[in-house]
Amino acid sequence: MELIRSWLRRTFNDPQIAAFIVLMVVGLGALLMLGSILAPVIAAVVIAYLLEGVVRGFERAGVPRMLAVVIVILFLTTFLVLVLFALIPLLYRQVGQLVDQLPAILAQGQMLLLQLPEHYPQLFSEAQIREMLDTARREITDLGQRVVASVTVQSLMILGTLVIYAVLVPFLVFFLLKDKRLLLQWVSNHMPRHRAFASEVWLDVDQQIGNYVRGKFIEILIVWAVTYITFSLLGVPFAMLLAVATGLSVIIPYVGAFVMTVPVALIAYFHFGVSQELVYVLVAYTIIQVLDGNVLVPLLFSEVVNLHPVAIIVSILVFGGIWGFWGIFFAIPLATFIQAIIKAWVRRRKPPDDESAGVEEELVP
Repeated sequence: MELIRSWLRRTFNDPQIAAFIVLMVVGLGALLMLGSILAPVIAAVVIAYLLEGVVRGFERAGVPRMLAVVIVILFLTTFLVLVLFALIPLLYRQVGQLVDQLPAILAQGQMLLLQLPEHYPQLFSEAQIREMLDTARREITDLGQRVVASVTVQSLMILGTLVIYAVLVPFLVFFLLKDKRLLLQWVSNHMPRHRAFASEVWLDVDQQIGNYVRGKFIEILIVWAVTYITFSLLGVPFAMLLAVATGLSVIIPYVGAFVMTVPVALIAYFHFGVSQELVYVLVAYTIIQVLDGNVLVPLLFSEVVNLHPVAIIVSILVFGGIWGFWGIFFAIPLATFIQAIIKAWVRRRKPPDDESAGVEEELVP
């Protein structure tokens, strides 16, 4: 208890750290209680933060900020319209085609499994294979019934949500970018006076998080486009569906590429069989993943994120379990944020004797 009391005194006697903890608790509480209600606003804030780098690029080229904001919003609106009215209907059609072909795929897979006892009698028996097939058939039937029961309501809800986001988000992003300075001034006026520690942490993570998320978005688009072009040229069915899934798989480092190998290999096998075309598809997919991991990622991220692979995987598991898809997407930025907090706290606890005064003067606004 004495150790705990000593740690609490050292930590909370610093008003900068105390103010930062209050900000974190209030922000997290507001996010948990109002996250679902303010989801379009939160999405707009994130998108505006990411697009701020593009607006600054236009400004550095001599374009007035208002014109730069209008150009960026036009590109954003065009992208959302293409996703809503071109990409999603195409993906919906390909998912329907895949569902229609599932009986034939399952029959082919059943024939393949029934051949295992003939080739490997010491490992598999016909009774084991048939029991496995019966169990799989029951599970697939139950899953299909649950999907059919909920698909209509969920489809309507998803469509309504997408329409709301497509209308509200660009509108909010426009005003967040246009009135950025006024909004930041308003927020600053309502922040605690002792916020130098929070400013220090933010300066550490601002560039890293922004560059990481922008780079990840660019990586998704490049992997998606290259995979779609490659699969289309090779004649792989459901090329757009597989390309989108492959592009999104880069959100999860290390694991995503491995997981996507299974559906790519299965669909190519059931379409081409054991042939040269199957080998071409697998080799092309492997080349795409190798180029992504060894060429594209170093070019886009360089030294942006300096986290150990174990820390990355743990952060994905933790934040993905808490917030689902968005937790997975922002797992690495959140881990970077926590790392910056730890580093700033250590620096504040043990400042160099000859530099502590100067650092304090620079941090206090």
